[in-house]
Amino acid sequence: MIPYGQQDIQQADIDAVVGVLRSDFLTQGPVVPQFETAVAEKVGASHAVAVNSATSALHIACAALELQAGDWLWTSPVTFVASANCGLYCGASVDFVDIDPHTYNISPVALEAKLEKAESDGRLPKVLVAVHLCGQPCEMEAIHDLAQRYGFKIIEDASHAIGGNYQKERIGSCRYSDITVFSFHPVKIVTTAEGGMSLTNDAKLAERMQMLRSHGITRDPILMTKQPDGPWYYQQVDLGFNYRMTELQAALGLSQLDRLEAYVERRNELAARYDSLLRELPLVTPWQHPDAYSGRHLYVIRLRLDRIESSHRDVFMSLRDQGIGVNIHYIPVHLQPWYEKFGFQPGDFPEAEAYYSQAISLPLFPTMTEQQQNEVVDALRLSLEK
Repeated sequence: MIPYGQQDIQQADIDAVVGVLRSDFLTQGPVVPQFETAVAEKVGASHAVAVNSATSALHIACAALELQAGDWLWTSPVTFVASANCGLYCGASVDFVDIDPHTYNISPVALEAKLEKAESDGRLPKVLVAVHLCGQPCEMEAIHDLAQRYGFKIIEDASHAIGGNYQKERIGSCRYSDITVFSFHPVKIVTTAEGGMSLTNDAKLAERMQMLRSHGITRDPILMTKQPDGPWYYQQVDLGFNYRMTELQAALGLSQLDRLEAYVERRNELAARYDSLLRELPLVTPWQHPDAYSGRHLYVIRLRLDRIESSHRDVFMSLRDQGIGVNIHYIPVHLQPWYEKFGFQPGDFPEAEAYYSQAISLPLFPTMTEQQQNEVVDALRLSLEK
């Protein structure tokens, strides 16, 4: 089976983790802050807060922005459920904005129309989670302009996007957002096994997220609400969580970060090669915005079902039967049973649903060989001819 994604673990990564195992700290040592500093410097952000998953990073980002019951969080329907669930964790209500048919990200046109109606209804969002699907960034300047006009906060869900650029600036710089979130899951661009990170240019938001990831506890006398008893003293000043990243994860991430540019470059080379190999087939290859340089976490094709006899399911299963580990990213969140309980139903977001009915993620990872890629294309060609 050729997987749709796969981590690349080299001897340098193993040595880095073993070095931590032989050190004095497995958690809450010096390597986590080193990793935070390295990522912040890499992307041009002022502060970074490492946690145990991108889901945790999204949660503490929402909490730091004081999202709560009575508020609204909006996001894309084409994303992993965590991009929406983070709003529910805070007691807020969740809604969605339909996607652009070319980028598969939130459509600024649809967003503006929805905001106009929400303003008249008194239901404007407090937070928008802008998802950079497949690694391609959203049109953040347009989204930021709308945020200034309508007064909502922006979280960039860049779980797919570390190493990419928007308007020639690194994704994660937070130029057009309050907080950016990265994922370090094994199939992502760099990995910490599991892990995530929130980045911001706001010192107060960083401070709040640092406390929230560790039970809401502080040892900083300035942040305490009463006089400390002594140098051992700590206070819980908020209701936080145990979302800390371990030293082992951070060591792996630091080592992987050295290869970030090479990984993204290779992913883009493979994507360009797919574009060429698939040009004559009855499908749509991923369109790339001229303002963006994608991290290319995923390579998603859309089948031209009007030009083939097979169904979406038939093509998917044929590829799996041939040993090609294709996947679907994603089932629109509003169609999940949990969200249907809130009144969402088929037809609510037609562009997202059209995308889902045609989309297949082909294998793409930096160690993929051209021979493996040829096998994927040959299998796809055979599947489309059935």
